[in-house]
Amino acid sequence: MKLPGPDHPITITANPKRVRVTAGGVVIADTTQALTLKEARYPAVQYVPRSDANMALLARTERVTHCPYKGDANYFSINADGKTLENSIWTYETPFPAMAEITGHLAFYPDRVTIEEVG
Repeated sequence: MKLPGPDHPITITANPKRVRVTAGGVVIADTTQALTLKEARYPAVQYVPRSDANMALLARTERVTHCPYKGDANYFSINADGKTLENSIWTYETPFPAMAEITGHLAFYPDRVTIEEVG
C-alpha cells in the first residue's frame, strides 16, 4: 500500500452537480451524491453510489486489478440496449483506509458510457 502524497496526490470531494451515466440511451446511474476523485495527473473520475445505479443491468465479472494507492478493484459489465459492455465499471469494495470514502461506489470508463454532469 502506498499513501497519497505530494508525488501522487489524491483528493475526493462531493460533486455538487447531478451525475447521469447512460449506455445506448439507457440510464445506468443517476445521482446527486457522486464523489469526484482526482488522482495525480489523471482525469477526474466520478464515483457513483451503488444505491443510485440500476444494479439489475450490471453483471459482476472475474476481473480484478490492483492499485497501490486504492487497493483491489472488482469489475462489472453493463447489459443494456441489447449489448454487453464488458468490464465497463470498476469498484473498490474494500479500499485502503485512506480511500474509504469510495467504498460502495462505482466508477465508469468514459469511453464506454456517457457521463453527464447536470445542473
